[in-house]
Amino acid sequence: MPHSDELLWGAVGDISRLAALLTMAELGVADHLADGPLGSAELARRCGADPAALRRVLRELAAMDLLRPAGQDAYDLAPRGAALRSDVPDSVRSSIRMLGEESFWYAMGMLPATVRDGDSAFIKRYGHLYDHLAANPAVSAMFDDYMKRRALPFTEGLVKAYTFPPAATMVDVAGGKGHILATVLHANPQMRGVLMDLEHVTGQAERTFAEEGLADRTQVVAGDFFAGVPAGGDVYLLASVLHNWDDADSVTILSNIRRAMNPGGRVLVLEVVLPDDAAPHLGKDIDLRMLAIFNGGAERTRDEYAALLGQADLGLADVVDLGSGASLIEARPL
Repeated sequence: MPHSDELLWGAVGDISRLAALLTMAELGVADHLADGPLGSAELARRCGADPAALRRVLRELAAMDLLRPAGQDAYDLAPRGAALRSDVPDSVRSSIRMLGEESFWYAMGMLPATVRDGDSAFIKRYGHLYDHLAANPAVSAMFDDYMKRRALPFTEGLVKAYTFPPAATMVDVAGGKGHILATVLHANPQMRGVLMDLEHVTGQAERTFAEEGLADRTQVVAGDFFAGVPAGGDVYLLASVLHNWDDADSVTILSNIRRAMNPGGRVLVLEVVLPDDAAPHLGKDIDLRMLAIFNGGAERTRDEYAALLGQADLGLADVVDLGSGASLIEARPL
């Protein structure tokens, strides 16, 4: 076990390393080095950066084994740094850019103020996240790409680990651009899907289904899940939704689904489920982002999800580990 001083000073150093990583992602350093090594001056020219300033960041990135020295004042992309290229399937570039975006960076830096007040400093300055995204298309596009890439391993795990009822209609509540629903429908050709989201999102979902050849098996509905959800579904999916809301709002969403679902239907909640012990866990990291950005948003334990579901007349039937830190919670009517 590392000495406590190592852990503490390591955390202090992490802020500098994260800033270097953000610079690499924002300037597209990995993309510029994709075809081979470059001198720092030429790399700065291609990135639109100050050569002297960039050289100092490159030195830190090399120490992180994201770049490798390639001769006098030149660098090549290291294997682990390739994950920051925009054109690789497992790219993390958009995720890093999103976490370093001005408002998100502010939210985490102001976490002490949020903890003192109990109210998100992010919301006080920028308003609710989804209103902020709607008002800032560039940030919204970055966030959408981040969410799409973040959902890929969860979605692959979902279609492998869960058996959907044949010929079912699945309603993806707050389904975004529709990538999860499209993956499920491709894996289950007899199923049909309904996607519900806010009006400014639905056009993007329709384009996704058209591009995926699923327009004839899908319906896109604009709406507010606090007011209600499309009725008549056999399966209702909530993917990374409930962790944005406090318990009262989450129960409202679940209760609206409970009223709308077909008899014998089921609710699938795709979230990170917190462990009950003190071990490190991805969910504990994400939970602090929820604390910083939302008033009441939180990651939850299995028992906490069971309690939420019970208040909506739903019973927790199973929790399936999907890998990559995510779990699928299956609930059925009580």
